[in-house]
Amino acid sequence: MDAHVPQRAPLARLTMNARRVRVWSINGVTPVVDPEAFVHPSAVLIGDVIVGAGCYIGPAASLRGDFGRIEMRAGANLQDSCVMHGFPGTDTIVEEEGHIGHGAILHGCVVQRGALVGMNSVVNDNAVIGELAIVAAMAFVKAGMVVPPRTLVAGVPAKVVRALTEQEIAWKIEGTQSYQELARRSLATMVETDALAAPEPDRKRIELPELLPLSTIKAGKR
Repeated sequence: MDAHVPQRAPLARLTMNARRVRVWSINGVTPVVDPEAFVHPSAVLIGDVIVGAGCYIGPAASLRGDFGRIEMRAGANLQDSCVMHGFPGTDTIVEEEGHIGHGAILHGCVVQRGALVGMNSVVNDNAVIGELAIVAAMAFVKAGMVVPPRTLVAGVPAKVVRALTEQEIAWKIEGTQSYQELARRSLATMVETDALAAPEPDRKRIELPELLPLSTIKAGKR
């Protein structure tokens, strides 16, 4: 068992509730989705796509393996409206426990183990995001840039700002673990249904362990 990926719920329990994953084959190449991964029905997977165990693929994500290979490794997440694509003969990879925020675009790049790409960022061709690095929201990582491990990059174009603190790395790891748990919860409990016309009396909330924005933690409000 990979020490970097938290223990997952038994496969038998998850696959009892698993649904058929609709994907698109092209040129005789069909996407691969591990039974322990969750892929939202509105996500689009085409061609040479490989999604590993424990991954979460969010609503409206696009993984286009119609030119190069697209790979999401164990425990990684790709959130709502993200895009992964690349030129022919290239691999676009999110390694184990990679964390890709809402609306990000990855094109022909590698996001190494445990790294985070923030919301609406773009990581361009042949760039490498080092292990446990963080790309700030709205950043543009130029083609060929190599981001050192455990650093923060930000801006347009992105530049290395500083080394990450242990607090920031711990926050990132906790956030990724929450998405690994979301994959398990989604496999076990998410179903398509009809909307209610009005809130129920005493409507319940989804109760989860505390997870706070980094800015709140730094302000000492935890």
